[in-house]
Amino acid sequence: MRSMHAAVVVLAVAASPVAAQTRGLSGNWAVENTNGDGAIRRTYFMLSQQGDSIRGSIRTTQFFYRIKEGVGNAEKFAIVGSMMDGANERKVTYEGRVAGDSLLLFTRRRATDTLLTRSVARRVPDGEGAMPVRVALPARHTVKYNGLAKAPPMGWNSWNKFAGRVDDAAVRGMADAMASNGMRNAGYEYINIDDTWEGNRDAQGNITSNSKFPDMKALADYVHSKGLKLGIYSSPGPNTCAGYEGSHGHELQDAKSFAAWGIDYLKYDWCGARNLYSDEEMPAVYQIMGDALLATGRPIVYSICQYGRLDVWKWGADVGGNLWRTTGDIRDAWDSMTRIGFSQNDLAPYAKPGHWNDPDMLEIGNGAMSDDEYRTHMSLWAILAAPLLAGNDLRSMTPSISAILLNRAVIAIDQDPLGKQGSRASASGDQEIWTRPLADGSIAVALFNRGAAAAPMKVRWADIGLSKHGSAIDVWTSRRVDTSPAEYESTVPSHGVVMLRVVR
Repeated sequence: MRSMHAAVVVLAVAASPVAAQTRGLSGNWAVENTNGDGAIRRTYFMLSQQGDSIRGSIRTTQFFYRIKEGVGNAEKFAIVGSMMDGANERKVTYEGRVAGDSLLLFTRRRATDTLLTRSVARRVPDGEGAMPVRVALPARHTVKYNGLAKAPPMGWNSWNKFAGRVDDAAVRGMADAMASNGMRNAGYEYINIDDTWEGNRDAQGNITSNSKFPDMKALADYVHSKGLKLGIYSSPGPNTCAGYEGSHGHELQDAKSFAAWGIDYLKYDWCGARNLYSDEEMPAVYQIMGDALLATGRPIVYSICQYGRLDVWKWGADVGGNLWRTTGDIRDAWDSMTRIGFSQNDLAPYAKPGHWNDPDMLEIGNGAMSDDEYRTHMSLWAILAAPLLAGNDLRSMTPSISAILLNRAVIAIDQDPLGKQGSRASASGDQEIWTRPLADGSIAVALFNRGAAAAPMKVRWADIGLSKHGSAIDVWTSRRVDTSPAEYESTVPSHGVVMLRVVR
């Protein structure tokens, strides 16, 4: 999912104007953001002023910055926080001043913004907001396979369309739509809630849902009543990507809560864990939740989301993962979708029933690509044996979008029980041919034209291992294809695809 980190915050000081000027900037300052849903999220500024030099740290909901540069005093100051995220340096910059009993901060949400954003808030006790203690990591072992996801999971996820606006009513609406519009009958079954559902922990440390989701058990029961399954989201860090409560230190407790609610799928997103653990520690961190889900006794699909770092496809199955993200976040854009989809070729050996490479959710129907581009999206994900998790509003699909998501012949290729991911057979300029072997001995063949104009494309049957072959079907038009010549030729639309199922 996308980061919802806002670089701007408001800080308040519970001291008199005289005390504020006397004490200067030194101390622990907190940002509190409820987002209107009852969940409390905080950002902390731990500052130490020595003359005109300011040092300390900034802990946001996702990141922990050391103050790299800090100068000024109570009347005017500027600080720059810095952290390394892999090989990349992240920075946040603030200007500010003490104003009476308040500390005012000014910053830009993005470096390109011309307007500064202003914030006000409060001083908190020293030590509040300090980084949590690391959980001791377990010795590595292989988590027993849970028997799930024998075909790539199919369903819907809330993030691409709703992001932080998702609520109980929207989830029920998606379940109603999936049960009535043909998607359930076509194989779609999971209704997955992404980030921003989380509330605070109760006195016993149990996770609660926020006001947008008043009764998670009742919601799961409703989704189940439609013949569907409910998914949820968390993080191995103290906070999620959007700054809500993560599962750090509460893994087994949260897994038991998810099971008690009737959850069937967990997306587990790295985000806040980067403040505590290195990439090299990821396998052990994800193993904790893999063990916890298995210990509940409830069948819960385990979706690992850490953007393909540390070659997750090599160890994801060992920690209990049924699928693992192989890339950063997808956008509803041709360049994003193709950059992700066409980069998956080398990962084919790591996909198999129960364990899948996940190039992220579908953007089909969100409006920024053409129907030809969305057919390419669906075809490529099917060739890749990728999970098919729709990300649009299922209640208001156009007939053409419905036809793309509900194409049974394409879905059958994606869900093929052999479970072998397809791969690139050839590439020339903007034209690529991909193939995928199927359980009945046939082969899926996709001719992709990534160019800006329609173009003729050819495939010689012998070049893709089809020295002997029978009939073929164009899966998007349902037309039979003449396979008697030694090669097949078709004009493929710009950013489009022709996809065949050829019988050997």
